[in-house]
Amino acid sequence: MPDLIWFLIRRLFATVLVMLALSLAVYLVFYALPADPARLSCGKPCTPDRLEQARRFMQLDQSTIQQYFAFLKGIFAGRTFGEGAAAIQCNAPCFGYSFPLARPVTTLILDRLPVTASIAIGAAVIWLVVGVSLGVGAALKRGKLFDKLAVGAALVGVASPSFLVGLLAILVFGFWLNMVPVSGYVPFTESPIDWAWHLITPWLVLAALSSASYIRLTRAQMLEELNLDHVTTARAKGAGERRVVVVHGLRGVLVPIVTIFGLDLGSLLGGAILTEKVFSMQGLGELLISAVGQVDVAVVVGVTLFSAFLVILANLVVDLLHGVLDPRVTHG
Repeated sequence: MPDLIWFLIRRLFATVLVMLALSLAVYLVFYALPADPARLSCGKPCTPDRLEQARRFMQLDQSTIQQYFAFLKGIFAGRTFGEGAAAIQCNAPCFGYSFPLARPVTTLILDRLPVTASIAIGAAVIWLVVGVSLGVGAALKRGKLFDKLAVGAALVGVASPSFLVGLLAILVFGFWLNMVPVSGYVPFTESPIDWAWHLITPWLVLAALSSASYIRLTRAQMLEELNLDHVTTARAKGAGERRVVVVHGLRGVLVPIVTIFGLDLGSLLGGAILTEKVFSMQGLGELLISAVGQVDVAVVVGVTLFSAFLVILANLVVDLLHGVLDPRVTHG
């Protein structure tokens, strides 16, 4: 237990350092762009005086380093733009303020997160179950028809562009067969059935494409595990084939699977950009694309850092799960 606590402390400290380095890099990259957010908020006619007032109000008249430290301060203590009656308060955690949308970036992220999380978590569960099941089956039926079909399906899935598969699914199941909704999102709190019904096509499209790599990885890892000495010993001691596969083989397979799954899910929670665009869903990916089009740098920086935080958090969870799944993995 003390080792685990020490490991957690070290990992959390490393996570904070990575986030600080990443936030500085992202901030410098995006705020070095030639675009001028103040000019976009200046209105017309944009006289030099009004442009200067807009820059001062948005705190863009400060140096880049000063803006970065003001950004960090806003995350932990909140931030105020302007002064007097026109001042805008952005409460902590403040990831910036979108002047074109007139809302704090944190609020925009929290409003869009349920859509992206619904897509990502539902699809992840399907692709994990399908990918691992087919991969194990292909390994156990190596060289047979099931193995060839599973490997062939994996190759098709890996090679297929997600936007093309999504558009074909909408065309066939949405318009031609009229079986599923072609777009839109219904919150879970309004109607769980309609929520799932509107998400079924995005889930299946994402799962079909993502499970392909899990099939290949699970098959290769299971074949390797079944040839290890401890598996041969278990068979020699009379263990049943089901116990050999589930207890000895699958346990070793799950370690790399959990690693990939955690990173995939973390990345997808940061914004399923193509899926949200194809199925017209207002998630984090759609918010990011719109912000890029409007040169809304505050939203771009906020969503990018939030996505990076999810990936780093997923990596931390994966490290902890490794110790549970495989006793050979130590935290020292």
